[in-house]
This record gives sequence, C-alpha cells and structure tokens, in this order.
Amino acid sequence: MKKVFVCMPVSEEHKKWLKESVEAEFIFASPDQITDEELAEAWAIIGNLSPARLKACKDLKLMQLNSAGTDGYTAPGVMPQGAVLCNATGSYGLAISEHMLGMLLTLMKKLHLYRDQQKRNVWEDRGTVKSILGSTVLILGMGDIGGEFGKRVHALGAHVIGITRTPGQKPDYADLVDTTENFKKYLPEADIIAMSLPGTPATYHIIDRDAFACMKPGAILLNVGRGTAIDQEALREALTSGTLGACGIDVTDPEPLPADSPLWQLDDLLITPHISGGFHLQETWDRIIRIAAKNLEALESGEPFTNIVDFATGYRKK
Repeated sequence: MKKVFVCMPVSEEHKKWLKESVEAEFIFASPDQITDEELAEAWAIIGNLSPARLKACKDLKLMQLNSAGTDGYTAPGVMPQGAVLCNATGSYGLAISEHMLGMLLTLMKKLHLYRDQQKRNVWEDRGTVKSILGSTVLILGMGDIGGEFGKRVHALGAHVIGITRTPGQKPDYADLVDTTENFKKYLPEADIIAMSLPGTPATYHIIDRDAFACMKPGAILLNVGRGTAIDQEALREALTSGTLGACGIDVTDPEPLPADSPLWQLDDLLITPHISGGFHLQETWDRIIRIAAKNLEALESGEPFTNIVDFATGYRKK
C-alpha cells in the first residue's frame, strides 16, 4: 500500500481529512522519528522534512510543504527524480496580514512606547501619531500575504502601490502595480513599506543603505518575509539616525536574533520571533491540511496539483 508520511503537527480532525482524500497508509510522526529506511518507501510526504533527508526517498511522488517558502528544496539534486514539489501558498495570508496590520497600528500610535512606559510606571504623553488614512503604502511582494495586507490598508483609506516580480494584472485594491526593478523610485513617496518576500538571491539585502537613503523621512518599514531581505546594520543606522521613523520585523538574520544584537535596544523597532504565520492561527493550520488533502487526491487521480512550485523561481507556478 502507498505510504504517506505526515511530519507536521495535525489534529484528529486533520487526520480524518487526509485519510478521506486517498487510500493509503498514513504515518504520523515527527521528522526525527522517521528513519531513512522508512523514507525509502514514501509515496508522499506532508510537512517540511529537511531537504537533506530527501535523498533517502526512492519512490517519492509528492513533497507537500507546510510553508509558503521553498528555501532549500529547489536546489539542483535535492528533490528526487519525478517528484512534485508543492507549497502552502494561500494558507498564511489571513494570519500574517493581520499581524502586519497589528504591528503597523502599534507603531503608528506609539503603543509599543506606551507599553515600555507602563513597565517603568511612567505616565507620559508621547506626542503626535499617524493614520493609515491618506498614507501611501508600498508593498514589496504581492502574493497571498502582500495581497491580503493590501486589501486591509486599502479598506482603511491608504493609497496602495504594489511591487511584483513579473508584470501582472492590477488588483482592485491597488492604485498602481510595478515590477521589482523599479521599486526604489517609489520609496521617496511611501509612508509605509511592507515586505513579504521569499528568501532568494534576488531578494537578498534588497533593502540596503541605498534603499534607506531613498526613503521618505519618518517612513515605517515592515518585514514578514525573510530576514535576509534587509541589511540589518543598515537598518540599525537608519533607525538611530532618525532616517527611518519606525520598523516592525517578524524575521531576522540570523534566527533567533542573537541576545547581544543591538537591534533589541532600539525604541522604534518592534520585533516578534517569526510567529506571524506557523500554526498560531487555527485557520492557517486548516488551510494547509486542505491543500495537502487536495494534492493527495490529485496525485491519485492525475488532476492538476495546487501550488506546484516552479524550480527556477521558488514561487508557485501561475
């Protein structure tokens, strides 16, 4: 019988959904509980098993990631011959866009500073605040996450400029869409720059000293994609000099952020430990399992897969 290894957390309800999708033997175990001998018999894997361990797979037909990012899986020779790689794009937009909105409002209304004061028993007015209404929001990465964030800030009255890797149709919530090579020309007018980019050579330090120098004074920067997209020393300089008004990051380089990093001590930097996605929101978890179940059905029936990954780009194929 075909064997499906599920190496991500699942509930009893999730197990039911998966088992109803295809006739197979399901093995629910953490990655360290699965031996290479067992992997040799895997027909499908659900969850982010280490890319290095895929060499043990002899008959793998489907690798279903529980992440939208595909770091490490698209390198030459990693995926077994004939296996399909699918990601979880579409699962995280709700949770992460709401996290971004929470960070943005916290920084705009200086709630992080008032929280710091509360810890010190200080009652002090921190002065003027900003509003999303009428602001210009530049979104780098207009996939599921960036798109969901764009919808939310548009609904709150923002002017939205979207930046995409390739030209495409402009969504209703965006006022303008352009491609990555042109993003810097929009930095001087952006009140808010929101990043949800994957970790690729093309996105490494896309926000560097030059980009910070182009930004509107007092702008707010958000990053929920990959920490490598921002030069962190340049970020520290921009915040300490006042060039950048405030920043919220859910990702760092490296992760975890070292305890001696100077970023921890910056008043206008809000840091969360890469928790905007994951399984923190039940709906995210459910969406991942639904995608996996649908792809198991597709593997059995020969129907098209959901979220098949383009190895050349690391993104979901359009």
